[in-house]
Amino acid sequence: MLWRLTVSLTNTDPTTEEAATLGARAMDRARDAAAQAIPAGKRAGATAVQGVRQGVQDAREWATPRIEQAVYDAREWAAPRIDDAADAVTITVAPKVSSALHATAEQVRPVETEQTGVRQLLSWRWLLAAGVALAAAGAGAAIAMRRRYASATEEAKNATESPAEDRAAQDGESADTAIGSEVNGRVSSSGT
Repeated sequence: MLWRLTVSLTNTDPTTEEAATLGARAMDRARDAAAQAIPAGKRAGATAVQGVRQGVQDAREWATPRIEQAVYDAREWAAPRIDDAADAVTITVAPKVSSALHATAEQVRPVETEQTGVRQLLSWRWLLAAGVALAAAGAGAAIAMRRRYASATEEAKNATESPAEDRAAQDGESADTAIGSEVNGRVSSSGT
């Protein structure tokens, strides 16, 4: 059988109003339940966090002395073995390492060699000494040349004045008979 449902736009069925009221009430109850559940959830979360904190604290209090004892036991066991190892290294390995280090130091140390050949000549001390020697030689040569020039000039002056002029000056002769010198150094008499 088919039932026909007729809906009137102007009339409302009382069952529709009841359904709307029931829906509104259900919504209000859901809001109330959510409002009560949120603080309960927060309390449960805080309680859980507090429980975890307490569990961690209890675990730490339980583990701390046991860990400290384990570390102490391990150190007590390891100390004599480390001492024995140090003694063994000192007796067997240390002399070998020491001699190897001394040998390496000898190989690394630069060999002091005498400089020979060009390196010895290019040493700054030798270059300075050579410079001083060259300067002294140059100064000596300059002084010798000046003295030679001065003595040559004096000799040329003396050569141009002949003994005959000296006598003529003494005898009162005139300068016509005097002997003169030319530019090239030749001596000639004016009468011949």
